[in-house]
Parts: sequence; C-alpha cells; structure tokens
Amino acid sequence: MPSVTIRNIPEETHRALRVQAAVHGRSTEAEIRAILENAVRPEGRVKLGALLSDIARRAGVKGEDVDALEQVRDKSPAEPLRLE
Repeated sequence: MPSVTIRNIPEETHRALRVQAAVHGRSTEAEIRAILENAVRPEGRVKLGALLSDIARRAGVKGEDVDALEQVRDKSPAEPLRLE
C-alpha cells in the first residue's frame, strides 16, 4: 500500500490531530487516513456506475436491450493508436 510523508505541519495542527485521534479512539496516523478518505471519497459522492444506471433506467433501457447490444458488440481487442 502506498505511503505519504507530510512535512512541516504546524505544531498546533499536529496537536489538534492527536487530540482528535484520541477522541475517536485511534492513532494519529489512522485519524489522518480517515480525514483524507472523507475528503476525497465522501459518502454522498456520485459514483459513475450508479449515475449511468440511473440515466439508463430513466431512458427506459431494459435488460433485453442490454442483452441485444451485448450480442452485436465488437469484442475484438482495440488496435493501438499509431502516431506516425
């Protein structure tokens, strides 16, 4: 799993992180992971798959339509783009 080093955090910020971690019953490192996770992956975020499913549902796309498209879809591997 990747790791990140953050330098030059003000002492007050580090102290606040330690206190907040203690309040939540976890280590400072675990608290920072939770803060980052919540910042970049909030619970209310819209996920692409859910959004596409919702659009298809509203457009009236049925399972049979998806099956028909799957049958005629070209399944051969795509050729790489040549920039000559």
